[in-house]
Amino acid sequence: MKPAIYGIKNCDTMKKAFAWLDEHGIAYDFHDYKKAGIATAKLHAWCKVLGWRTLVNTRGTTWRKLTPEQQNIETQSAAVQLMAEHPSLIRRPVVETTTGHLLVGFDPNTFSSFIKPQDHAG
Repeated sequence: MKPAIYGIKNCDTMKKAFAWLDEHGIAYDFHDYKKAGIATAKLHAWCKVLGWRTLVNTRGTTWRKLTPEQQNIETQSAAVQLMAEHPSLIRRPVVETTTGHLLVGFDPNTFSSFIKPQDHAG
């Protein structure tokens, strides 16, 4: 089983995460929000674990382009709907590790703690 990494291919933070995974010989599955979208069920599941405030990127250009009404998120459902409509709002990367952990953002120390190379025979 491989970790799954979710994000947008051309994002600088994603590039750092990809480079780290490649340098450590870790195979992964990549899900590109721009090309494949993201299921609301997946977003709800992540929100239950992390909280929607962890997932919504309020520092990016996509957030700044939203109207004040759109930015006034009060519920998980509203946050999920907004992230589904604007996948660029989801912090990147989101990684589902093989041990069931969810990581948000790229931090080499966190990646080292939760993502290990697969054991290779011989």
